[in-house]
Amino acid sequence: MDFNEANLLVKYSHRISELAKISAGNNNIDQSMYEKYDVKRGLRDRNGKGVLCGLTEISEVTAWETRDGIRTPVPGVLCYRGYNVKDIVKSCVGERRFGFEETVYLLLFGQLPTAGELEDFSEMLAEFRVLPRNFVRDVIMKSPSKDMMNMLARCVLNLYSYDPDPDNVAISNVLRQSLALIAELPLIAAYSYRAYRYYNSNDGSLIIHKPRPDYSHAQNILHILRKDSQFSDLEAKVLDVCLILHADHGGGNASTFTTHLATSTGTDTYSSTAASLGSLKGPKHGGANIKVMQMVKNIKENVKSYSESAITEYVRRILDKKAFDRTGLVYGMGHAIYTVSDPRAEVLKIYAGKLAEEKGLGEEFELYNTIAGAASRLICEQKNLDKPVNPNVDFYSGFVYSMLNLPEALYTPLFAIARIAGWCAHRMEELSCGGKIIRPAYECVIDRREYVPIDKR
Repeated sequence: MDFNEANLLVKYSHRISELAKISAGNNNIDQSMYEKYDVKRGLRDRNGKGVLCGLTEISEVTAWETRDGIRTPVPGVLCYRGYNVKDIVKSCVGERRFGFEETVYLLLFGQLPTAGELEDFSEMLAEFRVLPRNFVRDVIMKSPSKDMMNMLARCVLNLYSYDPDPDNVAISNVLRQSLALIAELPLIAAYSYRAYRYYNSNDGSLIIHKPRPDYSHAQNILHILRKDSQFSDLEAKVLDVCLILHADHGGGNASTFTTHLATSTGTDTYSSTAASLGSLKGPKHGGANIKVMQMVKNIKENVKSYSESAITEYVRRILDKKAFDRTGLVYGMGHAIYTVSDPRAEVLKIYAGKLAEEKGLGEEFELYNTIAGAASRLICEQKNLDKPVNPNVDFYSGFVYSMLNLPEALYTPLFAIARIAGWCAHRMEELSCGGKIIRPAYECVIDRREYVPIDKR
């Protein structure tokens, strides 16, 4: 904040507070009005099911099964282009290869690549893994921010100025832009973090590693983030699994729906991506794993014993709004779509356990499992549910990132680094078969009023 802005803040703080109260008083819709007009708040029906407003072939999130007209909760399934994500992870891990590049190819083009196609595609991504000349100096270094999602959005918008054909929405041009953004986002995130640390911490080192063409996406993230560029094979493989699991999640999640919405207006790829980044930044969407980490830290500080009974008692206090942030929420538990289980959490739990074993953090991994078990039982008791409440992917992802020694400031950007693959796929799908600008309806519920001249108010 510069001198003039600080002065304005002091000068107008009281008046702004007064105006804020006026605004709040005139923006308070009676909650019963939503029921009167049958408003699907959050674009969800009374049962929490999303309102159908589009079609997609990119990914499917399944949590229910309907037989003979009866809707029954089932274990969650996530499919990319019809392929179960668990099978994708299992195949790539079993064949001892990295799978995010294959996942990107599948999401963008709708089919699994052959070995030759995957090799060519990976080489192409490696070629795109470079920022414009002087971009790091002129954009990243000159205006660092403490919030890395802010930096991602700003840098993506700045890339518009470096593009020779930024507004062309032909699929071939959008694909070129998409490949560049998928390849560049890890560099922007890592370099932005390093720049901020250089200017705002006691760490006087500024280390900017160039990506290696022989490394996968996951390997390059660890390579450019770590000062010594050293990492184990398991670390890179677990990060690769994280990227696969976060690459897409249907068309209705907030950031991907934002992609569809912005794209439907005919805007450019950089504006669409920045809008999606803004949606993902929200703590209700992309920042949930940080809340899980904060919650677990609070539990460790206040529970002397990691016994099941002690953990259960403290989790009960969290649910009763007597501990942690007093919201009554156990973060990382349950999901808006999944009912019985989140398949991403099931996969990530396995690899979190493997990484914890390598890192000597088995006790902490068991702590997470104990918290999850206690929360599941207590939430079901409290809400009288007849179906289990299980961990979602955020419950374990923060723990995995911490074991990878990744800075907390990059947890949400890592989500974006993976999810941009899905955003780009959905953008091309919207351009190909959308056609109409997305424009849902809002009912105006204020009475008509006669305008009053200013001298009579």
